[in-house]
Amino acid sequence: MSEGVQTSSPFSARVVAILITVAAISFGAVLVMAGWAPELRDRNQAGDHPYSTSALGFNGLVRLMEGAGYPVRVSRLESDLESRDWGLMILTLPAYGSLEVLDDRNLQAVTLAVLPKWWGRTDGLNPARQADTQFIEARVLNDELNSIYPDAEIQRVPVPREALETPFGNLVVKPDVVLQLIRDPSLETIIGFKGGALLAYDESRALYILSDPDLMNTFGLAQRENARFALQLVDYLRTYPDEPILMDATLHGFERSENLLKMMFSVPYVGVTLVALAAALLLGWAATVRFGPPKTEERAIALGKQALADNSAGLVTMARREARMAPGFLALVRRRLAREIGAPRTLTEAQTSDMFDRLGPDPETGRVFSQMEAELKEPAASREDLLAKARALYRWRKEIIRRTRHERN
Repeated sequence: MSEGVQTSSPFSARVVAILITVAAISFGAVLVMAGWAPELRDRNQAGDHPYSTSALGFNGLVRLMEGAGYPVRVSRLESDLESRDWGLMILTLPAYGSLEVLDDRNLQAVTLAVLPKWWGRTDGLNPARQADTQFIEARVLNDELNSIYPDAEIQRVPVPREALETPFGNLVVKPDVVLQLIRDPSLETIIGFKGGALLAYDESRALYILSDPDLMNTFGLAQRENARFALQLVDYLRTYPDEPILMDATLHGFERSENLLKMMFSVPYVGVTLVALAAALLLGWAATVRFGPPKTEERAIALGKQALADNSAGLVTMARREARMAPGFLALVRRRLAREIGAPRTLTEAQTSDMFDRLGPDPETGRVFSQMEAELKEPAASREDLLAKARALYRWRKEIIRRTRHERN
């Protein structure tokens, strides 16, 4: 097949550059949105989770600990529940959610589970706020707890006026309306009141249970006594002052899976990613500058003398016989020049050579015809050698023809 004929491009260089730029920016935007879309959505929705700033939420506790200098963060990885390096995990159990998570997972010590007490209806005009809140019925909590602790019972008693005895001192607590307690013979009571436990410990699961969430949720922390209780409880459960505190959000639907795209742009993989992007840019640039306008299709076998000459030259090149063409080229030039200057046909080869010598030397090299003839009687040493000798003879012949025509005129 022939190579084809190059046509003019239908696009200017500026249009092509704009198209490439728009495509690159669009592709980058798709990657960013695919990798970070879950991070960009608003997580401040009303509920009993660490992101919520509503009355039942626990974002107030997060901010309280941050303001006090505690190393706290919200965890969105399920792996933190079972395989974190160290740190205190705080689980805020959802209202009307299954509590079997306490039994399904092998929770790593130290973990604090905060039982639910309220449920709320989200404000239609402001999704970050609760329009109304109500007690979760004690029997509903009992039914959920009985799947894990068959003998557990939820109690709700009047708010105590006196300070409670705790491992970290006597403290006054002020939950809303009533104090919620848990009673179960299999649980060790750490902080008790009227036969129930405000803070209990499950030795088989290495799990602490806080029965009343009002001591940690945003509404409850409005009371200074509750905020003091929450911070001292956290200090009691931690071993070291720099031990991190994790507020779990996976139980409330904010679980985050390991994202390959985000991993590509995080240490230590970001170096490899940058190298790959640079290689892609170089490949794109090479493709842009290499390929020009499209070519129109030609005949498989071209017509005309030029096509015949090109095909013949191609055959000679494929046969590697260029160097052996020197004698044939010499004979061709001799015949054409003799015909052009009108030399007698009866002259012998030697006589013709003498006559050509008398026509004059090559103006550049000063050599006469017989000298150039001697170099072309045998095959050339190489293709380059043949080209040099043939060009010299061709140049001499053109000069002789030009001079002869000038003398005739």
